[in-house]
Amino acid sequence: MYRIIGADGREYGPISAEQLRQWIGQGRANAATSVLPEGASEWKPLGSLPEFSMLFAAPASTPAPGPMPGAAPAAPAVFPTSTVQPLRTNGFATAGLVLGIVSITLGLCCCYGIPFNIAGLIFSIIAISQINSHPGRYDGKTMALIAIVLCCLSLLIGILMFSLGIAGAFWEPHSHHGYRL
Repeated sequence: MYRIIGADGREYGPISAEQLRQWIGQGRANAATSVLPEGASEWKPLGSLPEFSMLFAAPASTPAPGPMPGAAPAAPAVFPTSTVQPLRTNGFATAGLVLGIVSITLGLCCCYGIPFNIAGLIFSIIAISQINSHPGRYDGKTMALIAIVLCCLSLLIGILMFSLGIAGAFWEPHSHHGYRL
């Protein structure tokens, strides 16, 4: 029985050697995957274990010998390939950052940035939620956090400007034009 650390950083197992071979074939585990065999006290790369190392060996460059006369044709050798997908920047994080920049620059000129900073906050919160749910798929958490800061700052400045505008309207001296006869 084995325990492994997945690409998402979580521990899986105990699983059998056969299940682990299936995961290798599916690309869910590779030679660099950390594994803890039952009874061991130290995590090791999966490719360093003798029972699995042959699954990660590169095919030999010498041609394989031909089939023996009268033998059934052999199935072609299949070596598992595990490709590491590069992290994609989350689209909601990008949209949140753009809206945060617009809300702090152009948005404060008209309507106190309200449509931009609220939308930017929503997009950034969705982005952080998706990034936390799928850390092996998405990147852009810093971008989303910067967007949240910009949107909150824009929202606070907008509220302050609105409040000062209302307060200024009430504190404006009322001029009374008195007419004397």
